[in-house]
Amino acid sequence: MATYKELKAQAEALLKQAEAARRAEIASVVAEIHARMKEYGITLEDLKSGAKKVKARTAVAAKYRNSATGESWSGRGRAPKWLAEELAKGRSKEAFLIK
Repeated sequence: MATYKELKAQAEALLKQAEAARRAEIASVVAEIHARMKEYGITLEDLKSGAKKVKARTAVAAKYRNSATGESWSGRGRAPKWLAEELAKGRSKEAFLIK
């Protein structure tokens, strides 16, 4: 059975081998990418512009307002608690429309 020191030395040697293999593979991949870029005339700008652009969210204007508290709601998604309570009391949503 191997000692701790021997196993540790083997592990370090394997890590060095793995890193060397990684560097060699990366060099190969980079060379292949360069060749393809040259073959198709692709530039770094082409690669950057190909990324998806995230659309900025814009705020939606409020459609309903609670005149007592000033709270508002756009009409999208789940109705806020204050409106749900008023609807339960029998009032209509139209009563809270912002004009």
